[in-house]
Amino acid sequence: MGFLDRITRVVRANVNSWVASSEDPEKVLEQTVIEMQDNLIQLRQAVASAIATQKRTERQVANAQVAADEWYRRSKLALGQGNETLAREALIKRKSYQETSIALSVQIEQQNSVVATLKKDMRTLELKIAEIKTKKDMYIARARSAQASLRLQELVGELSGGATSIFERVEEKILQIEAQREVTYITSEENLEKKFLAHLESSDNDVDTELAAMKAEISNPMINKPESQSISVLE
Repeated sequence: MGFLDRITRVVRANVNSWVASSEDPEKVLEQTVIEMQDNLIQLRQAVASAIATQKRTERQVANAQVAADEWYRRSKLALGQGNETLAREALIKRKSYQETSIALSVQIEQQNSVVATLKKDMRTLELKIAEIKTKKDMYIARARSAQASLRLQELVGELSGGATSIFERVEEKILQIEAQREVTYITSEENLEKKFLAHLESSDNDVDTELAAMKAEISNPMINKPESQSISVLE
């Protein structure tokens, strides 16, 4: 199974775990992106390591080829000096370096395939991360909207259930205030009426007193007559 396949399985496992639980979707999506970015870092490191190994192997092939050419030159030199035995040994050495070069060249081909696969997986993962980031923002927005809608419905339900009692309490308070105002008004009105009656009673007493004096004066004409009249009568 490839590196990218393992990453995909991990992502699916995280999402499935969230769906089966009551975790915060925003946290799960954020954690998934973080894990994928960590995997991308590891994949880039693997690509860099594979490329470094490939270049090192290429240098080894080049060195082996240079060594093979050098031993071939030495073999020719020995053969030119008439030393066939030394020339043969130089050719054997040359062949060893050639075989090493061939074996390393095969490794390079394998490494090329590994590097190509890792690079492809890396580009695919980069695109996946970009796609998931876009979807993450969309899903987070949807999740927040759904949570807000759910909370609003809960509040509406709470208000619907308790609205009657709330309005009843408000109405009762208003009735109490109105009753207090009515009592105050009635008390003020009664006090005003008492004052008015007291005033009328005082006025009636004055009238009664004056009326009694008038009656007394009529019945006794001598009351309150001027002194001049009294003297003239005596004369």
